[in-house]
This record gives sequence, structure tokens and C-alpha cells, in this order.
Amino acid sequence: NQGYVFTRTGKGDLYQTRSLRIDLNKFELSSENRRILRKTEDIKLEALSLPYASYDWKIGKLGKDFYDTKFGDHTFSANKIKELMTDKEKSNFNLLLTFSTVIPTTKEESLAQSPVGYAICYQNLEILHYCYPFYQLPINKEQETMVNIGIGMMTKAIAWAKEQNKKYFYLGSFQRPADTYKLQFTGLEWWDQNTWNADVAFLKQQLNLC
Repeated sequence: NQGYVFTRTGKGDLYQTRSLRIDLNKFELSSENRRILRKTEDIKLEALSLPYASYDWKIGKLGKDFYDTKFGDHTFSANKIKELMTDKEKSNFNLLLTFSTVIPTTKEESLAQSPVGYAICYQNLEILHYCYPFYQLPINKEQETMVNIGIGMMTKAIAWAKEQNKKYFYLGSFQRPADTYKLQFTGLEWWDQNTWNADVAFLKQQLNLC
């Protein structure tokens, strides 16, 4: 309630930031949100408890490759991803959101799921803190579904949290122009170091986005 968020540095570690959250009582899907959901309708969300017993090294590699590509080498190691997902003594997080496409196997068999993304999260009865997402990056711009997967994952998670009767959905910090994709949702509030502020136009001014 004072803008603190959990970190990956150690169990119980938090830091105060310009935190951004959605009041889910005020959240409604916009036309743009619905467009994104249509573009990613073949991607299914599943919520699993952490620690994650089915962890595989391929998950850590997917996360490391994603963060190396997006933010530079050594941003997020595969070992740290494994720690957050498997070691409850070192991790602040208790929820894993998995995102998979459903693909046919053979005519005789049922459909199989192919993982395309994950988000390491914290939840309690009232909130969901969505953090550390990673996913398969598109090979080319023609892979439209994959281009939309990041915002698709977030939108699906917000809709799921509302269905679970959560009160707030925390989006992490808002510090850089690159964070503007988080502003497309209704019911937004941000921590201004004193209170939760719903003036998104003023928030944009802070980063000279208007």
C-alpha cells in the first residue's frame, strides 16, 4: 500500500518505487484489450503454485535468452530464474502463470500444449503482483501472434485476476518511456510517494510523454 514491490535479490527484500496498479473493481476490457485477446486467443493461461515441481532447464534458458535480448547480457541468469521458481527459502514468489498454445499431435491423440511464456508472480487473497514475465520472441514480424504475446499474457493475467476476485493487480514500476505499454488499462493508479494517484495524464508528464 506504500509502493513497495518484492525483488529477486533475497527472501523478504522489497524496494519502494513509482508502483503502478489496477483497481480491478474499476477495470473493464477496452476495445484494444479485446483486440489483443483475439490476436492471442490460441494462448491459454494456467495458474500453478510455486515452488514448481516440473521445472526444466529449458525454462531457465528461455528466460535468460529473453532478458539478454530485451535488456542486455547478464540481466537475468538461468540460475536465478530456477531459484525463484523452485526454492521457497530464497524466493518471494508463490505463483507461476504459464502460457501455452494448444497444438494437434496426431488424429488419434488429443491436443497437446506447447509452452510459449511464463510470469513469476506473488499473490494473496487481495492482490496479484505480476512480475518477471518472459516468452518466446518472434523470429520475424509476420509472426503476429508472437509479436503480441507479451501484452497478451499481461491482459490475460489481469482478466484472470479479476475473475478470481482480486482487489488490485500490480504491474511493477513505471520509470521509463518503455513502460508506457502498461498504461492501456482502465482503473490505473500510481504511487506518487505520498498516495495512490489516478491522474495518468500527470504521470505521463513526469516522463515527458505528453
